[in-house]
Amino acid sequence: MTSWLHPLVATLLAALALPRYSLATVFVVALLSGTLLPLGSEPAVFGVITLNPEQLWPVILAATAGGTVGGGITWAMGYGAERAYERIRARATRESRALAWLERFGPKACLLAWLPVVGDPLCVVAGWLRLPFWPCLLYMAIGKFGRYVLFTTLLLWVFPTSA
Repeated sequence: MTSWLHPLVATLLAALALPRYSLATVFVVALLSGTLLPLGSEPAVFGVITLNPEQLWPVILAATAGGTVGGGITWAMGYGAERAYERIRARATRESRALAWLERFGPKACLLAWLPVVGDPLCVVAGWLRLPFWPCLLYMAIGKFGRYVLFTTLLLWVFPTSA
């Protein structure tokens, strides 16, 4: 049963790694990864850079843009969830430490949107608290750009390409 799967997957991955599709692929994978879906975009970024080393910066920028758009979608989900929650139940008088911390730091806390496990929920809570969208998105972009530069540099150092 799996004999047909391997060639199909290999063909699909080879097609998505072609220069004409690779940036769009990285963008979409990073966008999905930037939402609450449990997905990491670093393997896609590293794979495309390994196959197309001349596209290092375009790939990092596509991943940053995709992750930032995904963070914006996650922020909007939190904003919508908060509005729905407010319609159903009055806001609790006592907020948790995490909410208080996020309110204290405001949009700058979205610099941490790149962190695994807590980064995406942080974007939801930023929307929930109705922190300003554009400053949050800017800080998300800065954090995610730094993440991709750091992880790509580390991966290229550990697994150097031949080119």
